[in-house]
Amino acid sequence: MRTLSRKKQILGLIGWLGLAYLAAAIGAVASINAADFYASLEQPSWAPPAWLFGPMWTTLYGLMGIAAWLAWRERGARPALTVFVGQLALNALWSWLFFVWNLGAIPFIGTVALWVLILVTLVMFWRLKALAGVLLIPYLAWVSLACALTWSVWQLNPQVFG
Repeated sequence: MRTLSRKKQILGLIGWLGLAYLAAAIGAVASINAADFYASLEQPSWAPPAWLFGPMWTTLYGLMGIAAWLAWRERGARPALTVFVGQLALNALWSWLFFVWNLGAIPFIGTVALWVLILVTLVMFWRLKALAGVLLIPYLAWVSLACALTWSVWQLNPQVFG
């Protein structure tokens, strides 16, 4: 672990949490009308209830920020943090692809790419600090579900997504 002052560690934590929640905010802007749009779509029987998405994503973004902070405190973290920022950007873009632009295949491909980037980030974080990798496991699990859900909703709603 790098030697960082208490102040720098606190500012780092605030910064990484801020970056994670900035990505959440960018996605949230695209999701303003998501509840009505989502409710209008044909859903698979196993789809989570719409009310669950907000609390899940809020929790997951917090875990992402903490995981990035833990990795940032370690020597040699730059490559892992670069991948982390890339997956965060792709995550923020997904809501726009799905809810605003209604691009069925592209959000699905984006979700698969996001899953791969999360897995790479998880492994890279794990190598720096095991807890940082562990904190991303719920995120990987949720995006696994999101990938299957994106595919299913796309296939069940060709009139919307083409």
